[in-house]
Amino acid sequence: MSQPKRRRKARQLDPVNAPPNDLLLFEKALFSEGFRLVAGVDEAGRGPLAGPVVAAAVVLPPSCSLPGLNDSKQLSKASREYFFDAICSCAQGWAVGAVDSCEIDRTNILRASLEAMRIAVTGLGFEPEILLIDGPFKIAHPLPQRAIKRGDSLSLSIAAASVVAKVTRDRIMCEFENSYPEFSFSVHKGYGTARHLEELRRHGPTPIHRLTFRGVGI
Repeated sequence: MSQPKRRRKARQLDPVNAPPNDLLLFEKALFSEGFRLVAGVDEAGRGPLAGPVVAAAVVLPPSCSLPGLNDSKQLSKASREYFFDAICSCAQGWAVGAVDSCEIDRTNILRASLEAMRIAVTGLGFEPEILLIDGPFKIAHPLPQRAIKRGDSLSLSIAAASVVAKVTRDRIMCEFENSYPEFSFSVHKGYGTARHLEELRRHGPTPIHRLTFRGVGI
């Protein structure tokens, strides 16, 4: 039986006076209001010169404990891999969405990122009650949403989504190296490092490069 749809309006919450490193501040507030299916949503890969932008949506149960989890950018590769497995094991649901370089060039990276988030939420297979979105923008979805600047360092659900998105995208980029061995995608993941820029100078862009990004060229 499908879960009843609820459209509660969450109270606004100001994290300024929150205890330091309390990544459950937003979730606790929502749980106290009766919400249970809270989805954290984040993306990875806005800045690279190649590859897709990937987003994840993660619904953690109220009892989930992931000590040490933080914004994926603050974690080592080994820690991200550890938490990826831990998150996928304890989550009530998780899904990813991706938008490729062609669509990024056709629209822009912001629209592509928000679309990847929407795809991830839709891919959960069930409807959360509310979304916690990393960043200042909401997505094109009818569910109640909170857009939280620096949300990946303020919300456990968003931090979990950031890890799932980052690990998924890194794995995709490693696979691309098999198709384009002249590029060290497993190393720089498509970011504009000196090594990547030198590879571009030598070989020119591949079909997965973002041609509208500075440094790629045509």
